[in-house]
Amino acid sequence: MKLFDLFRRSRETTSANAAKQRLQVLLTLERSAMTGPDFLPLMQRELLDVIKKYVEIDDGKVKVEFERDQSMSMLAVNIELPPDMLGKPV
Repeated sequence: MKLFDLFRRSRETTSANAAKQRLQVLLTLERSAMTGPDFLPLMQRELLDVIKKYVEIDDGKVKVEFERDQSMSMLAVNIELPPDMLGKPV
């Protein structure tokens, strides 16, 4: 019986290691999906370039945020306009 126990333990250990590795892969995939898309920094730079064609703004005055929940994804762009732009018709 001890001979069979030796084989069983090594297989259980191997199965446990395989299960642990699979779980780590799943957790890594879930965490990477929660961080948001990779294109946000590029999109923010391009938005800033387009806005600067029409309005003088500070780079720090544009915020691009990406939020995701179970049913939808939302991209929010907040731009703080200079005081002299307020009250003028578009």
